[in-house]
Amino acid sequence: MNHVNKEETDITKVLLVGLDTGEEQDFDHSMEELKSLAEAARKQVVGVIVQRMQDVNKAFYIGTGKVEEVREYAGECQAEEIVFDNALSPSQVRNLGRELGLPVLDRTNLILDIFAIRAKTREAKLQVETARLQYFLPRLVGMRENLSRQGGTTGGSLSNRGAGETKLELDRRKIEHRISELKKELEDMAGARETMRKKRTQSKIPKVALVGYTNAGKSTILNRMVDLYGDNKEKKVMEKDMLFATLDTSVRCIYPKADTMENMPFFLTDTVGFIHKLPHGLVKAFRSTLEEVKYADLLIQVVDFSDEHHKQHMEVTAVTLKELGAGDIPQIIVYNKADKCAMETLPRKRDRQIYMAASEGCGIEELTEMIKECVYAGRVEAALLLPYDKGGIVSYFMENATVLEQEYREEGVWIKVSCHRSDADKYAEYCQDI
Repeated sequence: MNHVNKEETDITKVLLVGLDTGEEQDFDHSMEELKSLAEAARKQVVGVIVQRMQDVNKAFYIGTGKVEEVREYAGECQAEEIVFDNALSPSQVRNLGRELGLPVLDRTNLILDIFAIRAKTREAKLQVETARLQYFLPRLVGMRENLSRQGGTTGGSLSNRGAGETKLELDRRKIEHRISELKKELEDMAGARETMRKKRTQSKIPKVALVGYTNAGKSTILNRMVDLYGDNKEKKVMEKDMLFATLDTSVRCIYPKADTMENMPFFLTDTVGFIHKLPHGLVKAFRSTLEEVKYADLLIQVVDFSDEHHKQHMEVTAVTLKELGAGDIPQIIVYNKADKCAMETLPRKRDRQIYMAASEGCGIEELTEMIKECVYAGRVEAALLLPYDKGGIVSYFMENATVLEQEYREEGVWIKVSCHRSDADKYAEYCQDI
């Protein structure tokens, strides 16, 4: 008896369709990325059709003659879905679905499907469901047949996955009510995150965020730092060579030189990766998560240096950060996977840039030193003599500074600390010459 792998039976054959109007900076790369997105959404690409014309057809996106070609080719290669390279309007989806007789998806669809597959935590699932419902709401008319053909293959809340499912009943009022419920629950979660963020801010420990294009190696860097300096080796995040492996914002406290009195900790945040044409609905749904980067003291932009399109990826990252209000935060640029480019003598540092190979552990210590130099630049060393009735101040420095030396003297507690300049100024009356 032959046993069929369940994941193999879930794979859907798709035909990719692209329209090159000459406005895309690198259209071929966009189509390559569409193929990667399709594969990440558990789809098998069985063919690609490209049309080059000056303007988008308002009714069908591509030309009417090309629609016929797509229908014929889809039959030849036994495609089960047609995936378009750009966002389609509700009317275009409806018209194409009617003419092609197959489910029609666009780039936004694919990314939503990937997020639905990857979402693991309660918050990520709610954010994905919100984005999916908001995407489908204006597309309800004429889409029921389209959606029922997709069945339960894409995951997420819209498909009530179960044996024998053949159709989905979508009601506008129910969807609007569900979106309202989701937003309320997400607001509560955002409030809890805000409380945790305030606690981290009050601790005066610097906040550092890993940002960049999807699959550049952000999670790998976080995990290597947790291995070397983390407070709990079990707090590593999922690390995999795939698009959007990370959907949840994870914060870890890193303690460089934790075995000495020169400990300079910082919070390190792993964030959702960016991508070209990241759907607005997803940015909106994940805004509370993505906005973690706004509160960082330093951003670590991770770049896949082995990707020939890494400069375009950096441009996408810059635009996305600006949209999130984080464009002016100081950055260190990490050119990761440099070992795949035949670069010698890694790691290689230059100003606030470093070429390294995180998966090999190469450059992690050097990057950590660069981070410390940046986030602790505003710190000073101070010696304070605190009377015994000022135990609260002693406790404050214990929690919010690095205590280098400590002595119990007749007049009180003498401590030498590395602290934020504002704290040294605040308690200047207790300061002594070092």
